[in-house]
Amino acid sequence: MKHLVFIINPKSGVERQKEITQGIELHLDKSKYSHEIIYTQYAKHGIELAKECAEKGAYAVVAVGGDGSVNDIVQGLLGTNTLLAIIPKGSGNGMARTMRIPLDTNEAIKVINKGNTIAMDIGYANGHPFISNAGVAFDALISKKFAKSETRGLMVYSWLVTKHMWLYKNWDWQITVDGKVHNECAFMVNVANGQQFGYNFRIAPMASFTDGLLDIIIVRKFPKILGGMLAFRGLTGSIAGSPYVKHLTGKKITVSNPSLKLMQTDGDAHACEHTIDFTVKQGAQQVIVP
Repeated sequence: MKHLVFIINPKSGVERQKEITQGIELHLDKSKYSHEIIYTQYAKHGIELAKECAEKGAYAVVAVGGDGSVNDIVQGLLGTNTLLAIIPKGSGNGMARTMRIPLDTNEAIKVINKGNTIAMDIGYANGHPFISNAGVAFDALISKKFAKSETRGLMVYSWLVTKHMWLYKNWDWQITVDGKVHNECAFMVNVANGQQFGYNFRIAPMASFTDGLLDIIIVRKFPKILGGMLAFRGLTGSIAGSPYVKHLTGKKITVSNPSLKLMQTDGDAHACEHTIDFTVKQGAQQVIVP
């Protein structure tokens, strides 16, 4: 019998934990799987727990949470034979949406029962693994502000974007993609493995997490009054068609600016210095998908 380990952040709340445990009891196929549930106790604890599960021979670790939680679990599983599964319980759930994993807990468990797998690419930003996207400039700032917010959700995220968009200044970037240099004055530079930030905002609707390539979305300097139109394009999957957006693909990307001090990976803000090197490892993690 295959063993599953569900890793849950207890900060998700008592009611949500109850919903998940009830869903497992009612819908997990017990003829295929044995299971256990464990809880993280502090930031990044999921990395340690996932690694321990893999060392003990778990068939799959189920990340219960958003992109940040999934990122932690993947970091613990990379280089092992243990599969990743996802029950999306974050605020945006960008990678789960990209993979078309249902947001409903019971339906997500049924996906696990079917056991379909695919090899997922993993991106790296200065050695930090990312599953969905990483970036600098405006999206790194919003990631930092959103992480500090006491409340989550689309309304808070939208408010932060609207508030800071009008104040944010464009930066001059040197972006090298597979050896070719691009000099851009940009509002945001995002490097994507998945298609969206979350909330169905598709920053890179053309991206594939299995093609061995990273998609680079450069949002150039634009009239701030048109910010709503860019947001609408993101929600309708047409952002790459904007005259203010440049789309590139590559395997090795370098983004640099002398004043650069902040980047984000899967919504988690990190300090950095001047230059970020992005790479991708094709098919690095097996994941259970619909």
